[in-house]
Amino acid sequence: MEKADPPLKMEIVANSVRNTTIAVEDDRYYFEVVTRYWHPTTTKINRFDVETRLLTTVAEIEGLRGAGRRVRFLQPTEKGPQLGDWTSASEFLKDGKFATDAGTEYLWKSHRRELRLLKDGEDEKAPAVQYHSHKRYFWVLRMSRHAWLDVKPELTDSLEKVIVSYLLAERQKRDKWRPFSS
Repeated sequence: MEKADPPLKMEIVANSVRNTTIAVEDDRYYFEVVTRYWHPTTTKINRFDVETRLLTTVAEIEGLRGAGRRVRFLQPTEKGPQLGDWTSASEFLKDGKFATDAGTEYLWKSHRRELRLLKDGEDEKAPAVQYHSHKRYFWVLRMSRHAWLDVKPELTDSLEKVIVSYLLAERQKRDKWRPFSS
């Protein structure tokens, strides 16, 4: 019997939900989440390609801090990859659910105040993505361990959607609109 691939440990080095990096240790998957001061309502998710040393904007979230949130993703076109049309965030992440490009549906749930991504209809004990919180020395000093996401290898083709949905779910959890229950 073959042993399953271990989950990717994507470390979150956060200043806030709007300015952070999410990457694996060898930078094979490296995403920068940034809100520039000259575009304070638009949060961009950039993917860094280690081999070519290029940053590519793979998704944008507009209005992450306010109402009327919208998202759009990089899509292949005749002229090359371009950002697609804006979609309402509530349409993309409907009741904590979103679909990958392959059509598989996933659901964000909160478990002990930490988010988990579950494949729709599967067991809660085996999440596709598990968030692990940061730890601080004596609860107030520098971080002794950064937060991270354990991501199953089956989601590597949809990391952009996972990250955007995580940011929206985390913002929704912090705003306490309608918290996801476990």
